[in-house]
Amino acid sequence: MLLKQIDDFIRDIQLASIEKSEDRAARIEQFRIKYLGKKGVINDLFEQFKSVPNDQKKEVGQALNRLKNAAQAKIEEFRQTIENSEQQSGTMDLTMPTDYSAVGSRHVLSVVMNEIIDIFSRIGFTVAESVEIEDDWHLFSALNFPHDHPARDMQDTFFVEKEEGRQEVALRTHTSSVQVRVMENNKPPIRIIAPGRVFRNEAISARAHCIFHQVEALYVDKKVSFADLKQTLLYFAKEMFGENTQIRLRPSYFPFTEPSAEMDISCNICGGKGCNICKGTGWLEILGCGMVDPNVLKACNIDPNEYSGFALGMGVERMAMLKYQIRDLRLYFENDLRFLRQFDGLV
Repeated sequence: MLLKQIDDFIRDIQLASIEKSEDRAARIEQFRIKYLGKKGVINDLFEQFKSVPNDQKKEVGQALNRLKNAAQAKIEEFRQTIENSEQQSGTMDLTMPTDYSAVGSRHVLSVVMNEIIDIFSRIGFTVAESVEIEDDWHLFSALNFPHDHPARDMQDTFFVEKEEGRQEVALRTHTSSVQVRVMENNKPPIRIIAPGRVFRNEAISARAHCIFHQVEALYVDKKVSFADLKQTLLYFAKEMFGENTQIRLRPSYFPFTEPSAEMDISCNICGGKGCNICKGTGWLEILGCGMVDPNVLKACNIDPNEYSGFALGMGVERMAMLKYQIRDLRLYFENDLRFLRQFDGLV
């Protein structure tokens, strides 16, 4: 009779489960108390074991040990099940406060640069990239810079190598060098934009930095005119700053374009009425542009009698300052999370 009871308890233990229980830890403790507690099943059976006839004690004793081992093994199985489940769920206690980790986002300069690239890609421009350490030919000479131009001076340029009788090597001061490399290695029509990082030997302040980013555009083909340039600029301004944006072009000078111009947009803060951002003028300067100088085309083995083109260039930091009213260039490079988190959600 006692042997049958023991076998029944062993069978119950083997079939026991806590998988569907909400409070599995409490169920394990109830199970332990039921079988291994001081008033539990096994202790009660050991009390009954005292009255078992001597010729049956060995068999019954072995059965009791099997029952005790089965109960202990089942408890260990339950605990292992809970541990594995906690590892899979990634938490050990659902009542503990959650640690909300911050989700990363793109830097505001990356957001603005990608927006500029996307606008130009919609009208057929493709991205071109090149090295950040350039030689004198691609950086200055091919772009029609005179040998006495101030940009060649150490005050503006970080020279890597500058020795008599050797070609100078420097950190690029503009991405115009990418345009030269593209024109040297491709025949017109050429329609590219050149985004990238540039370097100039300037004191760091709220309005200037030794590292900044540019996006330049180049279009070379037959019969390209200043009207094509103006229409491209108007399209870009409206896409970047809104449909109501107006533009104006002012005569300027760049060694690599002729004629050259500076482009202003109507202030998107005051709507052109005048404010402290636009210094009361209603206009904001955003980029330089012009028709590619024939000397530049010749230097790149393109016939200026057959082809013409326009080029334009803008600072990404300047664009971000205008678009998001950022007043200090240094904020872009300081990795201050209070500044960066203002742009979470931008893509």
